[in-house]
Amino acid sequence: MGSFRKWAWGLGIASATAVTAFSVASWQANAAPDPGKPGVTADQPKVSDPQAGPEPAAGVGADALTGDEVSRARTIALTAELKAGATDVTGKGGPEYLTAQIAEDGDRRADVYFYDYRNDRLVKQVVDLKSGKLAASYAAAGMQMPASEQELSTAFDLLLADPAAAEFKSAYRKATGKDFAGKGTVKVTAHVFKARHADAGAAQCGKHRCLQLVVESSDNTFIDINQFIVDLSGRKIARLS
Repeated sequence: MGSFRKWAWGLGIASATAVTAFSVASWQANAAPDPGKPGVTADQPKVSDPQAGPEPAAGVGADALTGDEVSRARTIALTAELKAGATDVTGKGGPEYLTAQIAEDGDRRADVYFYDYRNDRLVKQVVDLKSGKLAASYAAAGMQMPASEQELSTAFDLLLADPAAAEFKSAYRKATGKDFAGKGTVKVTAHVFKARHADAGAAQCGKHRCLQLVVESSDNTFIDINQFIVDLSGRKIARLS
């Protein structure tokens, strides 16, 4: 199974897990109401409004990007030059959008990432959300980020259109006891795959954009197809030897 590699482009990406501690209050002994006095009525439970408030149009400082900010950042990042010089995973004009993240300088800048399939390179566009302008642009080959939904769908389509589909369907039947009934019956995720020296069948992966699919049936059964690597750049299926 391939693995994600942690990488940085002059900016580290940190993650943290919040841990919440709970305490249980103890009842005091002999807390019953005095029988000579009126009974004590418990406080009525308070119900908070389950509806979350509207998302703000813009965050503050190092806050995560809001939906509006992501939309604005993508629009600004996709310049006419980038759109004309790149293609997405389906071959259409314009790069494949991957993700947008708040930059770590705390100045409301967005790092917007695309993959350019025409030139096999990762593109990072830095957008200044305050000025509404592109602040910087970078591109590099051999760098990878997690796959987009369109890449996952395209990769699975390529697998199903390949002779390797027969092996996938056999593995599906063996794992689930049922015949494969179409894309709508499975959940597909993936690892970005980079070839090692021993991976002769997928030697271009790393230079090319490649995925190792993880397929799960509707009854939560995983289908073992680790031997197949989808080369999205070359639009073919490679087999690990």
